[in-house]
Amino acid sequence: MSEPQALRLLAETPEDLQVIAAAVQDSVVKAGSLKYEAKQRRFSLELNRFRWEAGQPNRKEGARVRSLLAFDGVLGAKTRAVTKVDPELILSLLEVTFTPAEEPPGGTVTLLFAGDGEITLDVEVLDATLLDSDYVWPTRNLPSHERRRK
Repeated sequence: MSEPQALRLLAETPEDLQVIAAAVQDSVVKAGSLKYEAKQRRFSLELNRFRWEAGQPNRKEGARVRSLLAFDGVLGAKTRAVTKVDPELILSLLEVTFTPAEEPPGGTVTLLFAGDGEITLDVEVLDATLLDSDYVWPTRNLPSHERRRK
């Protein structure tokens, strides 16, 4: 199998965002990399994304890539159980969803993190971008959603 290409994805519809959400599931993020720029109406986060598109790895091989996930047209951002007090705190991104407003094209983007953390973005229109860098590294720590028995 050939090496996967760097992802360059745009989302303007809820269906588009589902593709990005699948790609960023199980990404890890440092709290210090969460960035809301109110004047530019932009929310972005640098993340270390597990490369799910590379196929199902065996238990000892997988890869992560440094990526940027950004949302434009952000009118406001709220957090619950997410803090930047410790910028080195690692957050695990579980899910990204979009709920349309009663008056399209706006709505709410929700970023759900492990441990019940949540960021909600009030957006005037869905405009998301996922960009991979060239920085890729192997990992043996594969994401798992199954309960571990002790």
